[in-house]
Amino acid sequence: MISAKELKNPHTVRRDLMASLVVFLVALPMCVGVAVASGVPAELGLVTGIVGGLVVGFLPGSRLQVSGPTAGLAVLVYESITEFGLGALGPIVLAAGLLQVVLGLARFGRWFRAISVSVVQGMLAGIGLIIVLGQVYAMADTEQPGSGLATLAGLPGLAVEIATDHEALTAFGLGAGTVAVLLLWPKLPAIVRLVPAPLVAVALATAVASLAGLRPAVADVNGLLQAIAPPGGAEFARLADVAVIGTVLAITVVASAESLFSAAAVDRMQDGPRTDYNKELVAQGVGNTLCGALGALPMAAVVVRSTANVQAGATTALSRIAHGMWLLFFAALLPAAVGIIPLAALAGVLVHAGCKLVPAKEFGPLWREHRGEAVLLAVTTIAIVVTSLLEGVVLGLLLAVVKSAWETSHIQLTTHELTGGRVVVTLTGNATFLRLPRILEQLERLPQDQPIELDLTRVRHLDHACRVALETWARRHNHAETEPVTIRREPSA
Repeated sequence: MISAKELKNPHTVRRDLMASLVVFLVALPMCVGVAVASGVPAELGLVTGIVGGLVVGFLPGSRLQVSGPTAGLAVLVYESITEFGLGALGPIVLAAGLLQVVLGLARFGRWFRAISVSVVQGMLAGIGLIIVLGQVYAMADTEQPGSGLATLAGLPGLAVEIATDHEALTAFGLGAGTVAVLLLWPKLPAIVRLVPAPLVAVALATAVASLAGLRPAVADVNGLLQAIAPPGGAEFARLADVAVIGTVLAITVVASAESLFSAAAVDRMQDGPRTDYNKELVAQGVGNTLCGALGALPMAAVVVRSTANVQAGATTALSRIAHGMWLLFFAALLPAAVGIIPLAALAGVLVHAGCKLVPAKEFGPLWREHRGEAVLLAVTTIAIVVTSLLEGVVLGLLLAVVKSAWETSHIQLTTHELTGGRVVVTLTGNATFLRLPRILEQLERLPQDQPIELDLTRVRHLDHACRVALETWARRHNHAETEPVTIRREPSA
C-alpha cells in the first residue's frame, strides 16, 4: 500500500517512477518470452504482467517485489496446455489463485518457509534445465520433440540441423547473440548498465534481423482484447478431473514458494518494512484468480524484476504499480512492436534465465559441507527433468522428510549385567521405525539363555512400530528362557 504522505513527497514519487521504467523494460521481454515458451499468445503474458502491477501492486504484503509470468511456471503451463488444452488454463489458474487466498487467510504463508531449501533449489534447478533444454530448440526455430528425456535424446539431431540448415543456423545465431549480450552486459561500465540487459539484447537481435533482411519466426500479436478469453462452464467442469486437480496443486505450490522465497530475498536487499507472508500469499492469490478469470498465465513474484526494482532505488509500491501501467500503455498503443521481435531472441532471454536457476556454483560447497542436502538437491532436479515437476517436487519433499527423520532418530543401546546373571538393556534417544532394524540386530545378538530387562525410561519418543516390535521380541525371548523379559517404561524409584 502507498500512504498519502509518500505520495506527497515529490522526490519519492520521481524516484519510484524512474524505477518503474527500469522494471517495465525488464518485464516486457520476459512477459512475452514466457508466454511464447508456455505455448500461449504473447498478449496473455502481458495481461499477467499488467495484473501483477495494477492489482497485486496495490495489495499489502511485500511493497517492493514485482509479480508477473515466470519462467518456472512456464513449464507447468506448457504441460497443462499440452494435456488439457488452452481452454482449461483459465479454470486451473483461477482455482490455484483461490487456493492461495484460502491458504493465506488460514495463515499458511509462514509454513512455505519451512520447505527444505535444497528441495526448493532442486525444484528451481529442474525447472531451469527444462527451460534451457526446451528453449534451445526454440532458438533454432525448431519444434521441441517432447518431454525431458526426449528433449535430451534429440539434442544431437538438433545440432546436425543447426549445422546443415541455413534458416535454423540463422535463428540460432540470433538466440546465441542474445545470450552473449546478457552474459557480457554485467561486465560493462555502470552507466551503460542503467539500461536493462534483456531490453538491449532483444532490441539488438531485432535490429540485426531487420537490417540484415532476415526472416526469423516472430511472435503472433493480435491485441489484448482479442487474446483475452474468459473460461465458460464447460471449461470449469474440467476441474473435476483428478489430473487437472494435480496441476492446480502444482501451480499453487510452485507459485507460492517462488513468491515467498522471492520476498525473503527482497527483504534481505532493503531496510524498509518486512514482508507479511500471509498477506503476500493472499495478494498473489487475488492476482492469479483474476488472471484465471481472464484466461491468462499464472503469476508469481519474480526475483529478477524485484531485484531490478530495489536496485533502481524504489522505496514504495508505486514503482511496481506504475510498471503495470507502462505495460498496459505499451500493449494497448504499440502491440505491433512485439510482433517484430524474433522468437529466437526471446528464447535466448529464457535460456539465460533458466541457467541462472541452476545453482551450479553453490553445489560444490554444499557437497563438501552437507552431502545429504546436495544429494537431495540433485535427486529433486533429476526427478523433475525425467518425470514431471509435480512428481519431482513430491519426491524431493518425501526424501527431505525421511532424511530429517533419519537424522533425528538417534538411538543408543547399552548393556549392563547385574548379579544373578540378569541383563539390563537401556535404550536412549528416539526409537522410530527407521532405526528398528539396527535395534533388533543388537537385541538378537544378546544371550538367549539369560533373563533380560529392557529399560525404555530414557527413550524420548517410541513410535508404534518400535513398540510392537520390542514387545514381539520380548515374547519370543520369553519362550527361549525360563524368566520373562521385563520392559520398563517408567523411571524406577
